[in-house]
Amino acid sequence: MKIVGIEHIGIASDDLSKANKFWNLVLGINNTCTEDIDNQGVITDVYDTGNGKIEILLSKYPDSAIAKFIRKRGCGIHHFCLSVESIDEAINELKENNIEIIGNDYTYGAEGHKVIFVHPRSTGGVLLELAERISK
Repeated sequence: MKIVGIEHIGIASDDLSKANKFWNLVLGINNTCTEDIDNQGVITDVYDTGNGKIEILLSKYPDSAIAKFIRKRGCGIHHFCLSVESIDEAINELKENNIEIIGNDYTYGAEGHKVIFVHPRSTGGVLLELAERISK
């Protein structure tokens, strides 16, 4: 698979307005979009630094992955995401190498990216998201 770069760092939060105050008002990083991603049970605020993004994740449901993460570990870094040239190629390569992925195929994430998550058991303890940008 071809890694294009770091796409974003995902941060679990229980308050988007508090996060916005820090990332946008204090650091001056523009909030480029806010999205409701129901299939992942989150609302995301994306802040684009120009060299990578910060994605703030707010749980929509009490049993979502983000809600469970916050209950177990508190707010903070949830995952990091690498941009790939082809998500299909990435998934095939992961499967060929017996890497544990979450789900059988990609889903759609923030900004319309095709995404797949790699389980922390396969990465040394870090949740990894791979994302392919969709041409507009």
